[in-house]
Amino acid sequence: MKQNVGTVDKVVRIILAIIIGALGYYYQTWWGLVGLLPLATAFIGFCGLYPVFGINTKKSKK
Repeated sequence: MKQNVGTVDKVVRIILAIIIGALGYYYQTWWGLVGLLPLATAFIGFCGLYPVFGINTKKSKK
């Protein structure tokens, strides 16, 4: 599993996860758990949909 999530992408995913989780908590719905998905992909550094669409936001080291 090769990492394909870059730094900016990780920050955006963490912010989205916090917002989704907070809204789920505020409205007292289980949809807040959906916020765990972008949080997990940010910390793992791999998004399973990116290879399907040929996306890679991580800069390669030269």
